Amino acid sequence: MGITIITDSNCDLSEAFLVENHIQIIPFTFQINGNTYTDDFGKTLSYKDFYDAMRKGAMPTTAQITAYTFENVFREFVLKGESVIYIGFSSALSGTFDSSVLARNTILEEIPTADVTVIDSRSASVGQGLLVSYAAMLQKQGKTKKEIVDWIEENKLMVNQWFTIDSLDHLKRGGRISATSAALGYLLSVKPILNIINDGSLNAVTKARGRRKSIMTLFDEYKARVVKPENQVIYISHGDCFEDAEYLKSLILSVSKPKDIIINTMGPVIGSHTGPGVLVVVFIGNER
Repeated sequence: MGITIITDSNCDLSEAFLVENHIQIIPFTFQINGNTYTDDFGKTLSYKDFYDAMRKGAMPTTAQITAYTFENVFREFVLKGESVIYIGFSSALSGTFDSSVLARNTILEEIPTADVTVIDSRSASVGQGLLVSYAAMLQKQGKTKKEIVDWIEENKLMVNQWFTIDSLDHLKRGGRISATSAALGYLLSVKPILNIINDGSLNAVTKARGRRKSIMTLFDEYKARVVKPENQVIYISHGDCFEDAEYLKSLILSVSKPKDIIINTMGPVIGSHTGPGVLVVVFIGNER
């Protein structure tokens, strides 16, 4: 019995990586300026056009993946005799993971011998993607399904995800962060610093005066928390601010030599709630 790794488009990994590693992707949908799009790696609506529309005042929304969609995907691979591992978007930020649980239960009622495991990543964007990449690596190493699932469950709360954004307005509007936390972002020239905590929710940690200082704060958190970077691939994701991502990469390389640093554009699932200018660094630490 083979192993099929499934995730959703929120993972913000590149299409090339997903194809190369035979990872199945379930896309979210999003709406912007009266149109509905599938999150398809920027093919239908480029990331640049998406963020430019937000800069002009567009307020996109996203729709969670339904249990029916999960059922169809899970059933397809179960009927092929595959063991399924789904690594999903944090349940604290979306109802999508709950839909995957409902789908798994339905499949088990229909096919009691089905082998389907759903994992709440307690992460978002490339934090979720980091776990998917480790699952793919372990699969290539010939690890069993149990070994892959156990590793993810044992290490997922060591995934550090540190963000800076230009404004908390989008997160507040989408209900992803409280009004109290959002108050941190209302001071003049202040850039909020956030992370994802153990329950998988976003937390406004502190604030920095100006963009350059906010990037330095991400770098400081990396320096203080990263564990054995030489054994890690570090992920940086950005909302149409590639130069800032490159600057953060240069800071990281000035103090450490990771196996690799991968820069990806943040897709519309998280981008809809953070807005243009979001910047995140993701790595493994001892704890969050």
